[in-house]
Amino acid sequence: MNALIHGSLIDGTGADPVSDATIVIDDDGRITGVGAGIEVPRCADVIDVSGRTIMPGLIDCHVHLFLQLGDMQNDALTPLSTRVFEAAERAGRTLDAGVTSIRDIGGTPRGFKLAAQRGMFASPRMNIAVSIISQTGGHGDYSLPSGVTHPWFAAMLEYEPEWPNSVCDGVEGVTRTARETFRAGADFLKICTTGGLSLPNEDPEHTQFTIEEIRTFVVEAKARGSYVAAHAQGLQGIKNALQGGVRTIEHGYYMDEEAADQMVEQQTFLVPTAHLTNGRLRRESADAGSVPEDVIARSKIVAANLKMASAKGVKIAMGTDVGVAEHGTNAEDLTALVDITGMSPMQAIVAATQTASECNRTASEVGTLEPGKLADLLVVDGDPLADISMLEDKSTLLMIMQGGNAHKDLITS
Repeated sequence: MNALIHGSLIDGTGADPVSDATIVIDDDGRITGVGAGIEVPRCADVIDVSGRTIMPGLIDCHVHLFLQLGDMQNDALTPLSTRVFEAAERAGRTLDAGVTSIRDIGGTPRGFKLAAQRGMFASPRMNIAVSIISQTGGHGDYSLPSGVTHPWFAAMLEYEPEWPNSVCDGVEGVTRTARETFRAGADFLKICTTGGLSLPNEDPEHTQFTIEEIRTFVVEAKARGSYVAAHAQGLQGIKNALQGGVRTIEHGYYMDEEAADQMVEQQTFLVPTAHLTNGRLRRESADAGSVPEDVIARSKIVAANLKMASAKGVKIAMGTDVGVAEHGTNAEDLTALVDITGMSPMQAIVAATQTASECNRTASEVGTLEPGKLADLLVVDGDPLADISMLEDKSTLLMIMQGGNAHKDLITS
C-alpha cells in the first residue's frame, strides 16, 4: 500500500485543484482515498510530494504504434519482425511521455496488445482497431499508382489472421470486413469516410463509403457491444459519418457549425489531432516561410473550426496522431488544445483524462483520480495549470504510475 502526501491534486474532473492532498493506493493498485484530510493507513509506504502536482495519466485517443512516417525505401527494407520491436519501443516512449492509456486507431494487432498486457514490455494500456478500413481507392487503400502496396502495409497483408484485408465495398463487403476485423481482436472499428493528405490522388473533401455502408459498420459494431470511429476531414464526409451514427470523429478539420451542432446533439466525440495543426503554426511563427503558404492557410482554417467546435460544447478528447507526428511528443497536444481551441489548461487536462477515458470507454477504470479507480497517475514537478506546455518536458514527470506500479520514480529513487 502506498500513500502520496502533501501534493497539489488535479483529479481530472475539472474541479478546482486541492492543496495538501493525499492519495492512498491499495495493493491491487486501486485508489482507496483521495483529497485533503485523508487518513494515511499505518501500513502504507508514504511518499512526500510537497510542491508537486498529482494528476491522472494522460490518455491519447489517436495513436498508430506500428507506423512512423519516414523514408519509404527504409520502410520497405524493414522486416515485419523488426517493426514489432520498433512498435514496442514506441509504446515505451509513449508511456515515458506520461501517457498511461491509448486508443490505437489502426495498424496494431491483437498479439501485440496481449504481449503488452502480459508485461513483456512497457506500454500504455491499449484498445485497438487493428485495421484502417477503407473503400477501394480510399484513404486506407495502400495500393500505389505503380501497382505495389505501400510498405507500411505490404508485409501485414501476408499475415491475414492478424491483419485481415481492410479494403471493402458494398453492404455485403463491409459486413464481412467488420466481422473479420472483430474476429482479429479489434475493440472497435476505424473507417475512413473521407480522403486525407498522405496518399496520391486523394483529397480530404472526397467522400468515402456511402451512408448505407457506414450504417452497416455501426450496426455490426453495436452487435458486438462496440462502436465506430471515423477518419473524417472534409465537411460532407463528416456529415455522412454523423448521419451513419459513428461514435467518434477523427480530425474533423473542415466541419461547419451545423456539423458541430449535430455532434453536440448526438453526443459524438471529436478527436481533433490538434497537435499536427498547431505544430505547423508554431513552426511558421518561429521561422517565417518554413511551412508552405497553402499548408498554413489550411491550418488556420482548421484552427478556426476547432475553436468553433469547442465553443459550441462538442466533446473533445485528446488525440495526437503519433505515427504521423513523432512518437513520444504526445503532451504537445495539450498545448495545441489551449493554443488552438481556446481551452484553459484545466479544460485541456480534462480532454486528456476524463473525456478521453469516456471516448475510450474506460471511464469506469481510469481517467480521473477517484476511489475505486486504478492508480494511473503522474507526479509533476510544477504546476501545469500555470504553463500547460511544461508537460512536454519529460524531466518534469517525476513519477509515472500505472495501476499503482511506478514505471518511473525520481522521487524515492
